[in-house]
Amino acid sequence: MSRHNILIASQNKGKIKEIQAALELPGVNFEVRHDLPSVDEDGCDFFENALKKAKVCSLWSGLPALADDSGLEVDALNGAPGIYSARFSGPDRDDIANNEKLLRLMDGIPPLRRGAAFRAVIVIYFPSGEWVLGEGICRGVIMDHPKGKNGFGYDPLFFLPHIGRTMAELSPEQKNTLSHRALALQDLREKLLSPEFFHLLHFTP
Repeated sequence: MSRHNILIASQNKGKIKEIQAALELPGVNFEVRHDLPSVDEDGCDFFENALKKAKVCSLWSGLPALADDSGLEVDALNGAPGIYSARFSGPDRDDIANNEKLLRLMDGIPPLRRGAAFRAVIVIYFPSGEWVLGEGICRGVIMDHPKGKNGFGYDPLFFLPHIGRTMAELSPEQKNTLSHRALALQDLREKLLSPEFFHLLHFTP
């Protein structure tokens, strides 16, 4: 079986590690580049942003490119921060500041109204113009204080009632089985290995 490269269109170290750990495809190497083109995330939803990033990086590199857009949707905030999750507190994409802003906005909101969801949309765009989409959603509750030191982003505030821990208290192995990104990668993998899309990776029998 020949091997092929897919470019990970991200410079977020946490996302790259999760993608490399969770998306195993026969005959595929995942390539990481530090000179990726800048892409304005000006889409109206996660899908538009992921597709744009993947397309730009694929056409730039000549390789299939994988991009994700993901974020936190808080019920009591009408789905905010949503597509603005990474820059919720400003353009610096500061995790600590983002968490502090979320805690301020959630101050005084009772436990039964603190529901939220992590949502991830992942797209692989091929130079041929074809693309494949994977999506994952993980429900949880927003804590009133951070807990745990693993993960990144809003993980210390995102409590999983069925596990009894925040996302930041999970080991990387645990997170890679149940997070929104893990579920999106699983969805994507199943599609890529299906008869409908199998040809895109040019596998040699």
